[in-house]
Formats: sequence, structure tokens, C-alpha cells
Amino acid sequence: HNYSRCPGTLVMTLDLTRRDAIRTAMVSSAGFLAWLSRTSPSLAQQAGEGELVSFVDEPRTPANRLDWEMLDSWLTPQDQVFSVQHYGVPEFEYNDYRLEIGGLVERPRSLSLADIQAMPKVECVMTLECSGNGSNPGFMNAVYNSRWGGTPLAPLLKECGVDPKTTEVVFFGKDSKEETLRQGTPRELTVEVPFGRSMSLTDALRPDLLLAYERNGEPIEHRNGAPIRLIVPGWYGIANVKWLSRIECRDRRYMGRYMARDYVTVRGERNADSVTYVETSVTRINIKSVVARVTRQEGVDGKIPVSTFGAAWDDGTGISKVEVRFDERDWQAARIHDEPWAEYGWRFFSTDPVLLEPGEHTVVSRATNTEGRMQPTADDDEIALKKTYWEAYQQWPRKIALAS
Repeated sequence: HNYSRCPGTLVMTLDLTRRDAIRTAMVSSAGFLAWLSRTSPSLAQQAGEGELVSFVDEPRTPANRLDWEMLDSWLTPQDQVFSVQHYGVPEFEYNDYRLEIGGLVERPRSLSLADIQAMPKVECVMTLECSGNGSNPGFMNAVYNSRWGGTPLAPLLKECGVDPKTTEVVFFGKDSKEETLRQGTPRELTVEVPFGRSMSLTDALRPDLLLAYERNGEPIEHRNGAPIRLIVPGWYGIANVKWLSRIECRDRRYMGRYMARDYVTVRGERNADSVTYVETSVTRINIKSVVARVTRQEGVDGKIPVSTFGAAWDDGTGISKVEVRFDERDWQAARIHDEPWAEYGWRFFSTDPVLLEPGEHTVVSRATNTEGRMQPTADDDEIALKKTYWEAYQQWPRKIALAS
């Protein structure tokens, strides 16, 4: 059983014969969860039974972050969902909520929550990751997998009549803050600005962008962007604007703080004997994998059978291979689980047992996508020459200790 590409209500498909058409059935919120529990073995079963081996170099997971060692659900429960607010959490009445669509459009719109909920609803499974996730060893838990429900953005923009001069679409949240520009200069200026992010018109018209009001079949929690949050499948969390209040079509580049100054990756690119540093806005998720947990069996002739279980994700290109290595051994091909599956959702993987001596060991995974791009090490140029902490998608070695 697989899930169709976003958008479209999650569709369960069965591969029959070459002469049979693909049969599809709409899956309701309750039906999806019930189907998942009936058809998918537990993650513990997929990963193999055994005693959990805790990581010795990892602090315990704080509240509202993913607990990798306890990962037991494809869809992340609410108590493990992270939230980052740069301008604080805005307080307002949902009954007064309006989403304004304007700028270079022929027919501006002002929509209530009820207006948006009355539009055609689709659902999309997506792994949402903070772009700073992995920037230090104690911060690798800001990622989660969700089934988002809402209405597609593209038809709404087209109904508004986007002016042909439009090159960029800006998304503003209700959260705002005073910002001081040109600080310490004679031209210093303090202004109240809303949180904003932008993308090209081409990206904004992708059919899978959602104005979302549900997560896993329930209303989005306020701290996670209710009542309406922009969902951009395959892009880092910063692009998925919370408390969405205004959408503007423009013919020039938006230069807000979180588009042009922060969430800008500075990376060196080698040119013969020199390095040129290039700045790019954080957008699409890079390929990444994590060993979530290690389990052990009873010892065999003084050695211990050890298995791994983890997750890999990317921008929707597709994961083709995951490998795991203990210490300096050869890489071991992991088994990528066929289901559950969604284009923008993470893929679980597991490995068969390997025999290890008692003592301390290092374990690491690496993923490769369908275009042949492999998750880099911390020493590879694309990571080693990066001067900012965003987009930290390097391999993540973890340490375990095996008692005899």
C-alpha cells in the first residue's frame, strides 16, 4: 500500500495486474489511522525484537522534541512536535481571523477560516524539519512526520488573477516584532515588521502547497500555527509560515530578515585553488538519515548481535539506498521499509544483526537519493566549508556501549 503524490486526499493504491487499472479509495481521517494499524506491523517488529541499547553521547530529549529512541509511529504524536517562534506566539480570536490575498492580483480576497474550510480539502504527508536541526550534537530532534489537511493554494491564487508581472509571492504571519535596521549608524531605523518568507511564483503555484488547518486529523495546535499554516512539502520548516495572515504577489524581491539576512546559508565553493563563498536562502530539504535506535540480542560466543532502526528523508526526490556502519567496518545495506510510504514522508529502515565485541562502538548511517546524491560526512566540502549552522544534513555518528 502506498500513498499518492500530494495533493489529493490520501489515496490507497493496490498494484494488481498489468491489465488491471489502479483502484483507489479515499481514506478518511479515522479510516487512515485504522487502516495503518491493521496493515502495518509495529515498528518494533520491523526493527527486530531485542533489548534497547541507549546512546551514551546523547542528552535526553527535551519536551516537544522527537524522542528518537522511542520512535514507534510513522506519524509523530503532538507531544513530540517542535515549534520555533522568532517573533513570539501571537494571541488572537479565531472568529476574527482573516487571510488577505493581494498585491499584483486582479481580484483580491479576504477569507475567514470558515471560507477556507469550505474549499476542497486534500491531505498530504510530509516530514517537516527545522533547518537548524543537527547543527550541534544535542539538537537533532527538531523534525516530525505529519498528515496535513487543508486546501491547495494554487487554485486560489489563480482565482485571484495573478498579474503576469508577478515574480515572487510573499507569505506573512500574524507574529510581528520591532526590528532595528542599520543599527549603530546615523541611518538607524526601528520598525514593526511581520514575520515573512517568500518564494518564486513558480514554486507558489506548485499543486501540492496547502493552506493547512489540520495535522493528523485534528486542528493544528496554536503553537504550531493555527488556524492556518502554509505547508510547502519538501522545504525546511522556516518556509512553512505559521499563523498565515497575508499573501502578496510582487514584481520584486522580498528582503525581510528571515529571507535575506537570517536563514541564509553561507557556503564555500572550490574553484581551482580558491574558495568562493556563496549565500543562498534556506529552501529545499537536503537528504538526511538518522539511526534512531540500536537493539541487542543474547550474546553468541562472547559476541553480541546488534541491529539498527532509523529514518531517512529528503525533498521528495526519493530515497534509493540507506547504509549503516559500525566503527570502521564496511557499510551494511539497510532494508528500506516499503510501507507506510508518501512522497514527502520519511522512510524507515532497519538492518540485520551484526556481531560486535562488548565495549564502546560508533554507529552511523548514510542515505542516497534516486539521483545518486549521497548524504555527506562532516568533512566533505559542502559541510566543512559551510559557515552557518543551517542545513546541517551531515552524517550523524552515535556512540553505544555494549555490556558483556
